[in-house]
Amino acid sequence: MAPFDSVTARLILLLAETGSIGRAAEREGIATSAVSRRVSDLESRLGVVLFDRSAHGVKLTTAGAAYAEGCRNVLRAIADLDAVMADFGAGLRGSLRLACTSSALTGRLPELLARYAAKHAGIELDIQETSAAKGLLALDEGRADIAIVSDNYDFTRFEIKAFEDDRVWVLAPPDHPLAARIEPRKDIPFEMVLSHPIVGIHHAGSLDRLLGDAARKAGQPFKESVRVESFPALVRMVEAGFGIGFLRSTSLHLLAGTDLICAPLAEPWALRQLLVVRRKSSPLSAAMKSFIALCSETYVPSV
Repeated sequence: MAPFDSVTARLILLLAETGSIGRAAEREGIATSAVSRRVSDLESRLGVVLFDRSAHGVKLTTAGAAYAEGCRNVLRAIADLDAVMADFGAGLRGSLRLACTSSALTGRLPELLARYAAKHAGIELDIQETSAAKGLLALDEGRADIAIVSDNYDFTRFEIKAFEDDRVWVLAPPDHPLAARIEPRKDIPFEMVLSHPIVGIHHAGSLDRLLGDAARKAGQPFKESVRVESFPALVRMVEAGFGIGFLRSTSLHLLAGTDLICAPLAEPWALRQLLVVRRKSSPLSAAMKSFIALCSETYVPSV
């Protein structure tokens, strides 16, 4: 079966409308012989007569009327499809797949996503909460469009932009030996807290890697009393007296309703960033472009 010819289909509809090969040719800007040849070739291929010809012009046969109606439907569907694709191209429709760490989802990201969704109602959001390493793997494997992760990874093959500044804090119960030093919420040196038992968090996670590297450089390995897999669990174990713990500033809201005290670590390495990450080689859709732009417009560096 020959492919659908939209040019010939438009000519059929023009002939049905005007009843004249000459007027149809004039409207399309082609020769009358070209119009006649297209119609004749189509009739030959279909094995039916589409028009009754006379000295007064042309008129659709019954078969021709059915074919013309089909042409209208197909051309309308093509126009509708073009409109839909234009919406996708303009970012009015589509999808956006995000791989986000828990730190990102406990920071400013939820409010930003709500703002984005309100402005781009036709974009379907697919949000995957994951570790930073798995988020980057999702980008590599094409399972995510954008990742929001901490900055202590290799980003050679990625394009990155700052999303949120994120400092590491130490937390402890109010009766802890460090309480007098922590209470004023002033910067506290990392080495000062290393001699105390610690509640560990999520082995090989970005915060665990960051603190572990700093401890090794300081020559003082962690005195880990227990390890948990989530930040809410860490807060509860610190409350129960298992040791001090560490949280990023984006997770400090978890201390609400507790009597725990906290202070930021003093070292420059403790001030990190969450990054908006995309693979350099991946196509940049309109949905991705508008989301990255919103992230950049709303990013406020810490002072």
